[in-house]
Amino acid sequence: MTQQELKEFLDAKVVQYNRPDFLSTDPIQIPHRFTKKEDIEISGFLTSTIAWGNRKSIINNAERMMEMLDSSPFDFVMNHEEQDIEKLHGFVHRTFNGEDLRYFIRSLKNIYKHHSGLEELFALKSDLKSLQSSISHFKTIFFELDHLSRTTKHVSDPLKGSAAKRINMFLRWMVRDNNTGVDFGIWNKIKPSQLSCPLDVHSGNVARKLGLIQRRQNDGKALTELDTNLRKLDPHDPVKYDFALFGLGVFEKF
Repeated sequence: MTQQELKEFLDAKVVQYNRPDFLSTDPIQIPHRFTKKEDIEISGFLTSTIAWGNRKSIINNAERMMEMLDSSPFDFVMNHEEQDIEKLHGFVHRTFNGEDLRYFIRSLKNIYKHHSGLEELFALKSDLKSLQSSISHFKTIFFELDHLSRTTKHVSDPLKGSAAKRINMFLRWMVRDNNTGVDFGIWNKIKPSQLSCPLDVHSGNVARKLGLIQRRQNDGKALTELDTNLRKLDPHDPVKYDFALFGLGVFEKF
Protein backbone atom coordinates (compact mmCIF):
# COMPACT_ATOMS: atom_id res chain seq x y z
CA MET A 1 0.00 0.00 0.00
CA THR A 2 1.43 3.37 -0.99
CA GLN A 3 1.35 6.30 1.43
CA GLN A 4 -1.46 7.88 -0.58
CA GLU A 5 -3.46 4.64 -0.52
CA LEU A 6 -2.86 4.32 3.21
CA LYS A 7 -4.03 7.89 3.76
CA GLU A 8 -7.20 7.32 1.73
CA PHE A 9 -7.91 4.08 3.59
CA LEU A 10 -7.42 5.63 7.04
CA ASP A 11 -9.26 8.84 6.14
CA ALA A 12 -12.29 6.72 5.24
CA LYS A 13 -12.06 4.90 8.57
CA VAL A 14 -11.88 8.23 10.42
CA VAL A 15 -15.15 9.27 8.79
CA GLN A 16 -16.64 5.88 9.72
CA TYR A 17 -15.72 6.00 13.40
CA ASN A 18 -15.48 9.72 14.30
CA ARG A 19 -19.24 9.89 14.80
CA PRO A 20 -21.63 10.57 17.70
CA ASP A 21 -22.77 6.92 17.85
CA PHE A 22 -19.16 6.16 18.87
CA LEU A 23 -20.04 7.76 22.23
CA SER A 24 -22.35 4.99 23.37
CA THR A 25 -19.46 2.56 23.88
CA ASP A 26 -16.67 4.99 24.80
CA PRO A 27 -15.68 6.62 28.13
CA ILE A 28 -15.81 10.05 26.44
CA GLN A 29 -19.57 9.87 27.02
CA ILE A 30 -18.97 10.83 30.68
CA PRO A 31 -17.68 14.40 30.08
CA HIS A 32 -20.37 14.78 27.40
CA ARG A 33 -22.87 14.86 30.25
CA PHE A 34 -21.62 18.30 31.27
CA THR A 35 -21.71 21.73 29.65
CA LYS A 36 -19.47 23.87 31.87
CA LYS A 37 -15.86 23.98 30.69
CA GLU A 38 -14.36 23.07 34.06
CA ASP A 39 -16.84 20.23 34.59
CA ILE A 40 -15.91 18.80 31.21
CA GLU A 41 -12.19 19.12 31.98
CA ILE A 42 -12.35 17.53 35.41
CA SER A 43 -14.75 14.73 34.48
CA GLY A 44 -12.68 14.06 31.37
CA PHE A 45 -9.41 13.99 33.28
CA LEU A 46 -10.74 11.68 35.99
CA THR A 47 -12.45 9.39 33.47
CA SER A 48 -9.35 9.12 31.30
CA THR A 49 -7.29 8.36 34.41
CA ILE A 50 -9.22 5.12 34.98
CA ALA A 51 -9.51 4.28 31.26
CA TRP A 52 -7.86 0.90 31.20
CA GLY A 53 -9.43 -2.53 31.23
CA ASN A 54 -13.00 -3.37 30.26
CA ARG A 55 -14.71 -0.35 28.73
CA LYS A 56 -18.10 -1.10 30.32
CA SER A 57 -16.39 -1.24 33.72
CA ILE A 58 -14.58 2.05 32.98
CA ILE A 59 -17.86 3.78 32.13
CA ASN A 60 -19.69 2.33 35.14
CA ASN A 61 -16.94 3.35 37.55
CA ALA A 62 -16.62 6.81 35.99
CA GLU A 63 -20.38 7.25 36.46
CA ARG A 64 -20.00 6.25 40.10
CA MET A 65 -17.14 8.69 40.51
CA MET A 66 -19.26 11.54 39.14
CA GLU A 67 -22.09 10.61 41.52
CA MET A 68 -19.63 10.73 44.43
CA LEU A 69 -18.70 14.25 43.27
CA ASP A 70 -22.40 15.21 43.45
CA SER A 71 -22.58 15.31 39.63
CA SER A 72 -20.87 18.71 39.80
CA PRO A 73 -17.13 17.96 39.68
CA PHE A 74 -15.78 21.52 39.54
CA ASP A 75 -17.93 22.70 42.41
CA PHE A 76 -16.92 19.64 44.43
CA VAL A 77 -13.22 20.16 43.68
CA MET A 78 -13.25 23.82 44.65
CA ASN A 79 -15.64 23.78 47.62
CA HIS A 80 -15.34 20.35 49.25
CA GLU A 81 -14.75 20.07 52.97
CA GLU A 82 -12.87 17.24 54.66
CA GLN A 83 -16.01 15.25 55.44
CA ASP A 84 -16.97 15.46 51.75
CA ILE A 85 -13.67 14.05 50.61
CA GLU A 86 -13.81 11.23 53.16
CA LYS A 87 -16.80 9.69 51.39
CA LEU A 88 -14.56 9.02 48.36
CA HIS A 89 -12.70 6.40 50.39
CA GLY A 90 -14.80 3.53 49.01
CA PHE A 91 -14.05 4.16 45.35
CA VAL A 92 -12.02 1.57 43.45
CA HIS A 93 -11.24 0.87 39.81
CA ARG A 94 -8.57 -1.81 39.43
CA THR A 95 -5.51 -0.32 41.19
CA PHE A 96 -6.94 3.21 41.41
CA ASN A 97 -8.60 3.51 44.81
CA GLY A 98 -10.26 6.02 47.10
CA GLU A 99 -6.96 7.24 48.50
CA ASP A 100 -5.80 8.04 44.97
CA LEU A 101 -9.08 9.76 44.14
CA ARG A 102 -8.90 11.92 47.26
CA TYR A 103 -5.43 13.08 46.32
CA PHE A 104 -6.56 13.80 42.75
CA ILE A 105 -9.36 16.02 44.08
CA ARG A 106 -6.96 17.93 46.33
CA SER A 107 -4.44 18.33 43.52
CA LEU A 108 -7.06 19.54 41.06
CA LYS A 109 -8.14 22.20 43.56
CA ASN A 110 -4.51 23.30 43.84
CA ILE A 111 -4.21 23.47 40.04
CA TYR A 112 -7.33 25.61 39.62
CA LYS A 113 -6.45 27.86 42.59
CA HIS A 114 -2.73 28.34 42.00
CA HIS A 115 -1.97 27.34 38.38
CA SER A 116 -4.93 28.84 36.47
CA GLY A 117 -6.50 25.47 35.64
CA LEU A 118 -5.77 22.41 33.55
CA GLU A 119 -5.60 24.11 30.15
CA GLU A 120 -3.08 26.71 31.29
CA LEU A 121 -0.94 24.09 32.99
CA PHE A 122 -0.80 21.73 30.02
CA ALA A 123 -0.09 24.62 27.63
CA LEU A 124 2.75 26.00 29.73
CA LYS A 125 5.63 23.79 28.54
CA SER A 126 4.26 22.77 25.15
CA ASP A 127 6.31 23.13 21.98
CA LEU A 128 5.26 23.31 18.36
CA LYS A 129 5.55 19.59 17.62
CA SER A 130 4.85 17.79 20.88
CA LEU A 131 3.24 17.91 24.31
CA GLN A 132 5.56 15.35 25.87
CA SER A 133 7.53 17.90 27.91
CA SER A 134 4.25 19.55 28.84
CA ILE A 135 2.85 16.28 30.19
CA SER A 136 6.01 15.67 32.20
CA HIS A 137 5.79 19.17 33.68
CA PHE A 138 2.11 18.61 34.44
CA LYS A 139 2.99 15.51 36.45
CA THR A 140 5.55 17.46 38.49
CA ILE A 141 2.97 20.13 39.39
CA PHE A 142 0.23 17.57 39.94
CA PHE A 143 2.26 15.91 42.69
CA GLU A 144 3.64 19.01 44.36
CA LEU A 145 1.36 18.43 47.38
CA ASP A 146 2.05 15.74 49.99
CA HIS A 147 1.04 12.39 48.50
CA LEU A 148 1.50 8.65 48.72
CA SER A 149 4.18 7.39 46.34
CA ARG A 150 1.79 4.74 45.00
CA THR A 151 -0.51 7.42 43.59
CA THR A 152 2.15 8.73 41.18
CA LYS A 153 1.79 5.64 38.97
CA HIS A 154 -1.62 6.91 37.85
CA VAL A 155 -0.11 9.84 35.93
CA SER A 156 2.37 8.88 33.22
CA ASP A 157 5.61 10.68 32.36
CA PRO A 158 6.54 10.42 28.67
CA LEU A 159 10.05 11.69 29.39
CA LYS A 160 10.55 8.46 31.31
CA GLY A 161 9.60 6.29 28.36
CA SER A 162 5.84 6.03 28.75
CA ALA A 163 3.42 6.31 25.82
CA ALA A 164 1.12 8.19 28.27
CA LYS A 165 -1.94 6.77 26.51
CA ARG A 166 -4.57 8.03 28.95
CA ILE A 167 -3.29 11.61 29.15
CA ASN A 168 -2.92 11.78 25.37
CA MET A 169 -6.51 10.57 25.07
CA PHE A 170 -7.69 13.25 27.50
CA LEU A 171 -5.80 15.91 25.53
CA ARG A 172 -7.40 14.69 22.30
CA TRP A 173 -10.82 15.09 23.91
CA MET A 174 -10.11 18.66 25.03
CA VAL A 175 -8.25 19.98 21.97
CA ARG A 176 -9.70 18.47 18.78
CA ASP A 177 -12.72 20.36 17.48
CA ASN A 178 -16.22 19.04 18.02
CA ASN A 179 -17.48 19.37 14.47
CA THR A 180 -18.52 15.70 14.54
CA GLY A 181 -19.86 15.84 18.10
CA VAL A 182 -17.21 13.51 19.56
CA ASP A 183 -14.24 15.53 20.85
CA PHE A 184 -14.84 18.85 22.62
CA GLY A 185 -12.48 21.49 21.20
CA ILE A 186 -12.79 23.61 24.36
CA TRP A 187 -9.05 24.31 24.64
CA ASN A 188 -7.52 26.85 22.25
CA LYS A 189 -4.06 27.26 23.79
CA ILE A 190 -2.99 23.90 22.31
CA LYS A 191 -3.27 23.00 18.63
CA PRO A 192 -4.37 19.60 17.26
CA SER A 193 -1.04 19.43 15.42
CA GLN A 194 0.74 19.15 18.80
CA LEU A 195 -1.22 16.12 19.96
CA SER A 196 0.05 12.54 20.17
CA CYS A 197 -1.99 9.45 19.42
CA PRO A 198 -3.30 7.51 22.44
CA LEU A 199 -1.26 4.37 21.86
CA ASP A 200 -2.70 1.16 23.32
CA VAL A 201 -2.75 -2.53 22.43
CA HIS A 202 -5.49 -2.06 19.80
CA SER A 203 -4.09 0.97 17.98
CA GLY A 204 -0.56 -0.43 18.33
CA ASN A 205 -1.40 -3.76 16.72
CA VAL A 206 -3.20 -2.10 13.82
CA ALA A 207 -0.39 0.45 13.36
CA ARG A 208 2.16 -2.37 13.10
CA LYS A 209 0.09 -4.22 10.51
CA LEU A 210 -0.09 -1.00 8.48
CA GLY A 211 3.65 -0.33 8.80
CA LEU A 212 3.22 2.79 10.95
CA ILE A 213 5.25 1.29 13.81
CA GLN A 214 8.17 -1.11 13.75
CA ARG A 215 8.92 -1.18 17.47
CA ARG A 216 7.27 -4.03 19.38
CA GLN A 217 6.61 -2.34 22.72
CA ASN A 218 3.86 0.25 23.15
CA ASP A 219 6.19 2.75 24.79
CA GLY A 220 7.39 6.29 24.26
CA LYS A 221 9.70 5.34 21.38
CA ALA A 222 6.87 3.58 19.58
CA LEU A 223 4.69 6.64 20.10
CA THR A 224 7.34 8.90 18.54
CA GLU A 225 7.46 6.55 15.56
CA LEU A 226 3.67 6.55 15.22
CA ASP A 227 3.41 10.32 15.63
CA THR A 228 6.03 10.88 12.94
CA ASN A 229 4.17 8.70 10.45
CA LEU A 230 0.71 10.07 11.25
CA ARG A 231 1.99 13.63 10.79
CA LYS A 232 3.02 12.66 7.25
CA LEU A 233 -0.62 11.76 6.57
CA ASP A 234 -2.07 14.89 8.19
CA PRO A 235 0.32 17.38 9.84
CA HIS A 236 -2.53 19.57 11.08
CA ASP A 237 -4.67 16.90 12.77
CA PRO A 238 -2.65 13.67 13.04
CA VAL A 239 -4.57 12.31 16.02
CA LYS A 240 -7.80 12.01 14.04
CA TYR A 241 -6.32 8.67 12.99
CA ASP A 242 -6.83 7.41 16.53
CA PHE A 243 -10.44 6.77 15.48
CA ALA A 244 -9.30 4.72 12.49
CA LEU A 245 -6.70 2.65 14.34
CA PHE A 246 -8.94 2.03 17.35
CA GLY A 247 -12.00 1.26 15.23
CA LEU A 248 -10.09 -1.16 13.03
CA GLY A 249 -8.70 -2.94 16.09
CA VAL A 250 -11.74 -3.07 18.38
CA PHE A 251 -14.67 -3.27 15.98
CA GLU A 252 -13.15 -4.94 12.92
CA LYS A 253 -10.47 -7.11 14.59
CA PHE A 254 -8.14 -5.94 11.81
